[in-house]
Amino acid sequence: MRRKHDKPQSKRGFTSETPPAQPKTAAAAIARINPFMYGLLGALGVLVALVLGGIVNQLATVLVYIGVAIFLALGLDPIVSFLERKLPRPAAVAIVVAGVVLAFAGVILAIVPILVEQVANLIENGPQMVKDIMASDWFKDLNAQFGSTFEDAANGVLSFLQDPGNLADIGGGVFAVGAGIAGGFTGVTIVLILTLYFMASLRSMKSVAARFVPAYQRDTFSGLLDDVSGAVGRYVIGQASLALVNGVLSLIFLSIIGAPVPALLALIAFIGSMIPLVGTLSASIVNSLICLIVSPVTALIAFVYYLVYMQIEAYVLSPRIMNKAVAVPGALVVIAAVAGGALGGILGALVAIPVAASVIIIVQKVVFPTQDSKTVPPGTLSER
Repeated sequence: MRRKHDKPQSKRGFTSETPPAQPKTAAAAIARINPFMYGLLGALGVLVALVLGGIVNQLATVLVYIGVAIFLALGLDPIVSFLERKLPRPAAVAIVVAGVVLAFAGVILAIVPILVEQVANLIENGPQMVKDIMASDWFKDLNAQFGSTFEDAANGVLSFLQDPGNLADIGGGVFAVGAGIAGGFTGVTIVLILTLYFMASLRSMKSVAARFVPAYQRDTFSGLLDDVSGAVGRYVIGQASLALVNGVLSLIFLSIIGAPVPALLALIAFIGSMIPLVGTLSASIVNSLICLIVSPVTALIAFVYYLVYMQIEAYVLSPRIMNKAVAVPGALVVIAAVAGGALGGILGALVAIPVAASVIIIVQKVVFPTQDSKTVPPGTLSER
């Protein structure tokens, strides 16, 4: 029989005086106390996320400088490591940085005076250049074949250059371009300084990054980090080698055929070759169009030269250099370059291929071994 003092029990065996379950998290406690407070905290979280996004947007230029400097530091690190075999690391870093600075200063001193002189000559001698073009035989032949279209266009250009107001607009545009060049020079200087610091402290940066990983995984993480940084460095060296070949050959050939400002055109070819896929083609078209200033024959010769060079680069130079630098399948190269260009423009296309190589290394050394180690379905015991 049940005693009178026994307390009634629920179906689960708890007494009627069992206290209700307490919330396990602070957010659940707040939501239980006041739903409005829970919603307010959520809104504050969204607001903080928006503020952080605005800060990142404002610092976009700084982040680009840092990213480019790290990219260059990783690219120059193989050269530093090579010199480090015979010299201390600070001396090796100083030699590499001095070489980069001297090369940059040499390009500036070789190109800027010529560029300023050519712009001044264009403003001063523009009307006479148009008259000379109109008096040339090839212009008369085109005018005879297509009517007065070319003559009307040339007269329009001539009247535009002879108007002092338009020349003032050209001068203002040149001033704006000069301001842009000055801003670019400042950005390049900042990148060079950051590259110096990153090159000098690259090993300590890797050590600090490894400290964020648990101790039992640090060796694997450090090896993976070395492989990724090595892939980026080999890619930068390989791409710079291709660009240097294009620039030197362009300087020699354009000087032979009498192209205008061959040093500037060689620089354009060098910069274009640093951009995967479309860079060499774009630079070749620009240089061929600039050669029109001399004559259509010179432009045609330059175009044929670049057409032949692109075939040699695609089938001879690039496979020999880039296959040793970074092993990325051709389809992934195209996809990575297009995606990087869509996301980040020229810089995005420039870093897309080493990023793809880094992803391949991570997949091969982390994802595949992890999947290969799973020999039994989850939830089952392996046989002893």
